[in-house]
Amino acid sequence: MSADLILFNGQFHTVDRENPRASAVAISDGRFVAVGTDAQAMAFRGAGTQLIDLKGGCVIPGLNDSHLHLIRGGLNYNLELRWEGVPSLADALRLLKEQADRTPTPQWVRVVGGWNEFQFAEKRMPTLEELNLAAPDTPVFVLHLYDRALLNRAALRVAGYTRDTPNPPGGEIVRDANGNPTGMLVARPNAMILYSTLAKGPKLPLEYQVNSTRQFMRELNRLGLTSAIDAGGGFQNYPDDYQVIEQLAKDQQLTIRIAYNLFTQKPKEELSDFKHWTSSVTLHQGDDFLRHNGAGEMLVFSAADFEDFLEPRPDLPQSMEDELEPVVRHLVEQRWPFRLHATYNESISRMLDVFEKVNRDIPFNGLPWFFDHAETITPQNIERVRALGGGIAIQDRMAFQGEYFVERYGAKAAEATPPIKRMLAEGVPVGAGTDATRVSSYNPWTSLYWMVSGRTVGGLELHAEGLSRLTALELFTHGSAWFSSEQGKKGQIKVGQLADLAALSADFFSVDEEAIKWIESVLTVVGGKVVYAAGDFETFGPPSVPVLPDWSPVVKVPGHWRPTSALQAQVHHCSGPCGVHAHRHETARLSNAPVSDFAGFWGAFGCSCFAF
Repeated sequence: MSADLILFNGQFHTVDRENPRASAVAISDGRFVAVGTDAQAMAFRGAGTQLIDLKGGCVIPGLNDSHLHLIRGGLNYNLELRWEGVPSLADALRLLKEQADRTPTPQWVRVVGGWNEFQFAEKRMPTLEELNLAAPDTPVFVLHLYDRALLNRAALRVAGYTRDTPNPPGGEIVRDANGNPTGMLVARPNAMILYSTLAKGPKLPLEYQVNSTRQFMRELNRLGLTSAIDAGGGFQNYPDDYQVIEQLAKDQQLTIRIAYNLFTQKPKEELSDFKHWTSSVTLHQGDDFLRHNGAGEMLVFSAADFEDFLEPRPDLPQSMEDELEPVVRHLVEQRWPFRLHATYNESISRMLDVFEKVNRDIPFNGLPWFFDHAETITPQNIERVRALGGGIAIQDRMAFQGEYFVERYGAKAAEATPPIKRMLAEGVPVGAGTDATRVSSYNPWTSLYWMVSGRTVGGLELHAEGLSRLTALELFTHGSAWFSSEQGKKGQIKVGQLADLAALSADFFSVDEEAIKWIESVLTVVGGKVVYAAGDFETFGPPSVPVLPDWSPVVKVPGHWRPTSALQAQVHHCSGPCGVHAHRHETARLSNAPVSDFAGFWGAFGCSCFAF
């Protein structure tokens, strides 16, 4: 057999405990055919084999996000200004102003997820006045976690919110003393007001949605992601909103492997949805790049306990059990795997009561099912999940909301939220993910940093001892494969498995914990083909695709913020009252410009702690 590609002179961490380390791999027909020494891989060299010297770099299996809203996120990626990792509010507002100046009517500037105020040097959110100053005429929508959104005056006008607009159920339109909307929308605790307002903005035309999805996949490839399980989502209708991803699959342009779950869209009509889908969709239909994966994460609307740690824990309605049972019963009868969003142990207890009741009549008998999130699940309920053969997909929502959780429930409760070590000790399948893009960041290294360090993006220590780096990596690779019934097919660098891997910009196993956040891939391979390459490996990768439209935020801010040097990556704190002036000096120094060059704009947004 002659290999198509041989990668050698690397430090491969295979996530295969029988063969944990290697220096080279050989790949043929999209799968690993040799994993071992350079000599063992070179035995498969032929006249047409491509050789890549990894120069001693760290290589891992391609990362697999067990809970990512990739399909919905891809349709909107080119519309969104991302604040992931931006170190100061001053920088964030500068980016917003620059984008507002180049965004044509009637489009909006949208900052949707992946950030919180604790990441900023100033440790605060933008004010409505700052948004209006940055963008006096262009509509601006800024989403903050699951709890609120900020709209500038222009966005209020086009969204149609006036003093006569009533508050929707579970949401609040904040008003001034005269009853006029201020621009703040609050989930109390239902996030529907936030997402329904976002849906009022213009969409991209189909051609641009295709480009947007390709840009998003390239960004994920840059971060070492090669697979994701799509959890559906609100306002993501099947099959209408799947035509772009299906066209890309047909054209062999997918660079992320996607297993997708179907998410009900109609309150009180959920059973009808699933009966229709189980009769029209074949379980696991598709191929290794795009395949159906079952039902969820929403099964019935009454079973949704969206986390908003700024608000008290919501009690699910009394009707939940009566509505959830027939849906679960139908899915088990049809042998469809399912997933269910669940934040709080109180909700999980009631959901497990339903599952156990159905199981007594129709045994699950190995049917894959799992909870998503499970932040406060107890040891007793972990045991119940294991007894029913279920799994738990955990996400890094505490990295973005840990400060709020500690304020409401205390530091002690946060030490095991979610209790990942207990899940693993009980033998429950666990997979890691992000729940991006509307709340958490899609950056898997933010999640890996949280699991290893026990700290939030703002630096708050939730627990002193995190997971080992190997365990964290296992959860984001081999562990996540279970959740799409693909264990043994991918998630390890192992002979016979799909040849998905990432060569990293730094050694995940030896760098300082803080440096984990800034790791990227310099060479990402999916199915034996290089889909992304940078730095010394740039010539091996495909060319980037021009961003459409040309005013897209992605043109200027291509994804997760990245520091221009390792030193700049460490500038997160300020010795003055507002946290900005140290960042000013460091930005000026790194750009070889005088500090005064940066005074005007930053000064416009209220920093008075340093005199220029």
